[in-house]
Amino acid sequence: MKTESINVLKKKLLTMEPHELTALCLRLVKYKKENKELLNYLLFESEDENTFIESVKMELTDMFENLVPISSYNMTKQIRKIHRFAAKQIKYSGLPATQVEILMHFCCLLKPKVIRYKLTALENMYAQQLKKINIALAKLHEDLQYDYAKQLNELDM
Repeated sequence: MKTESINVLKKKLLTMEPHELTALCLRLVKYKKENKELLNYLLFESEDENTFIESVKMELTDMFENLVPISSYNMTKQIRKIHRFAAKQIKYSGLPATQVEILMHFCCLLKPKVIRYKLTALENMYAQQLKKINIALAKLHEDLQYDYAKQLNELDM
């Protein structure tokens, strides 16, 4: 089966009736949890980005508080799971400011673990997140860059 380009799909969607589009969306949502989460974000949470960011931060904080360091392997695995959650939320939003906020909060929560356990995998993850924050910072307005750069200096080890 050949998949059409986004442009062709867009043209086809523009010719469809609203009830047909609704049926298509519902069918997409049924088959994959990620599609359902994205549609939920677009319909209910995208209007108030600050509330969305705060809810993601609270969820990340809860996840880190429930972290059980049984072994270094299990802890690293749990932290990677938390990172996947954060990355998914960033992907839903698609805004650089949201990416910076969420990643900075993630790094604030991760830094004590990196310092305490001195695991190479956690140190590398921490360094990668700092790089991603710097890349996202470059996409923001200069005033926001300055504000976030101050916070980012506190995160540097």
